[in-house]
Amino acid sequence: MDLVIEVDDEPGALAKVAAAISDAGVNMSAATCTGPPATGQIHILVPHAEAARHVLGISHVAVTSEREVVVVEVQDRPGELADLTRKIAEAGVDLDLVYLATRNRVVFGSQDLPALKSALGQN
Repeated sequence: MDLVIEVDDEPGALAKVAAAISDAGVNMSAATCTGPPATGQIHILVPHAEAARHVLGISHVAVTSEREVVVVEVQDRPGELADLTRKIAEAGVDLDLVYLATRNRVVFGSQDLPALKSALGQN
């Protein structure tokens, strides 16, 4: 599950999120930060969303949204991302989220999750 946390763009914002999750024993499989200069969005990939939401709430960090994403195991080689995104594009699927995760995995998000799964052979 991809959780989105909106934070002020200040030193330690990601550290606060990461510490809260790790203190609860929840593994963060991936993280990425984006956003305009004043605020940011932290996307985290966690296997146990409910536990992460709970501990973040206790730490006064709000999960602003969450969504199912498609996680694909890949080989660490040139062209792997190009091959995957070409398949997705040929299926007519519009991506709105892509980031890398631990253990050679790529996280994809789309408003059309069934079509994305189909394009990647994850029916």
